[in-house]
Amino acid sequence: MSHFSHQWFNSINQIDATQWHYFFGSDPFTQHAFLYALEQSQCVSAKTGWQPHHLAVYEGDKLVALAPGYLKAHSYGEYVFDWAWAEAYEKNGLDYYPKWLCCIPFSPIEGQRIRIMHSNPKLVYEYITEQLNTHCAKQAWSGWHVNFCDKAQATHLYDTGAMRRIGVQFQWFNNEFKDFDDFLKTFNARKRKAVKKERAKITQQNITIEWLQGEQITTTVMQLFCEFYQRTYLKRSGHLGYLNSDFFSLLHALMAEKLLIMLAKKDHKVIAATLSLIGDNTLYGRYWGASEEIDSLHFELCYYQGIEYAIKHNIHCFNAGAQGEHKIARGFQPITTYSAHHIVHPGFNHAIADYLERECQHIEIYKQQCGTLLPFKNE
Repeated sequence: MSHFSHQWFNSINQIDATQWHYFFGSDPFTQHAFLYALEQSQCVSAKTGWQPHHLAVYEGDKLVALAPGYLKAHSYGEYVFDWAWAEAYEKNGLDYYPKWLCCIPFSPIEGQRIRIMHSNPKLVYEYITEQLNTHCAKQAWSGWHVNFCDKAQATHLYDTGAMRRIGVQFQWFNNEFKDFDDFLKTFNARKRKAVKKERAKITQQNITIEWLQGEQITTTVMQLFCEFYQRTYLKRSGHLGYLNSDFFSLLHALMAEKLLIMLAKKDHKVIAATLSLIGDNTLYGRYWGASEEIDSLHFELCYYQGIEYAIKHNIHCFNAGAQGEHKIARGFQPITTYSAHHIVHPGFNHAIADYLERECQHIEIYKQQCGTLLPFKNE
């Protein structure tokens, strides 16, 4: 494998944006601009425990692989939870941090985390995992992790010796529905009635919803959304959100065409807002905030409106984020997510591998159980 080489970059700006786009295409979360906004706003930095440490692989002078990566000093903002692993390390007097993480910070969104442009991807995967294993050992990193990679990439990584971990998310899929009522026709009568009743609560309170996209999103609207987001995050968790106003301003300036803001208005006053990102064939519902708590408003703005938008714009999938079993009754189906892990310490690697094997069995059962709770008619 000596014909491959690699280089680490501590800033996305050290990698040409055009080259990056050639590898990652139009996926909004792996766009150079998205990662730049995270770094420039200092949402990711050594100070926040997210030191950028991106990986580039070359064959001779030719770039053949790229991966967004971060040296982590904690496990916040990842959505693939390894706190128990860190606690076990600490109890044994060992350092779990730093670790290297290939992911999109604060975004539990599936995709090709490592992008390879080579006639024999298997060779590149073997080189990457070998170098990661070696580098972790030399640098005293506890290990490396690739979160929310797609199934094909996960399989490649498992084949090179990484540990397999799966999870469950709930996503909505468009079956060429004409409108929301057409979608509801797939529900059994009881569940259909429940959704209609829930949506009626919004109209009965004279709440209207407005969609804004691209140039329709003004600086004032973006600032208002950010205020809602931070206020709601603070109330829910006791601290501000991972993302700051500088990040959202940069996102607006650099990627407005990928953004969708939905505003909820009562008596012409904005009371809540969501920010979604638009992919080629997927709508990603990501952030939400409100100035007051109103029954069913979260479901309307974060789920039903996203479904309406996806149907109107012929978007195949609506990914409304991690967790949330309450999505099942609203037509979001359980799907498997994948991540790959390597732990340097042989004893811990073996113990965690055993744990993940048992966890996987439980996750598969859980997914099957969720499938039985879907609201669709039995046909």
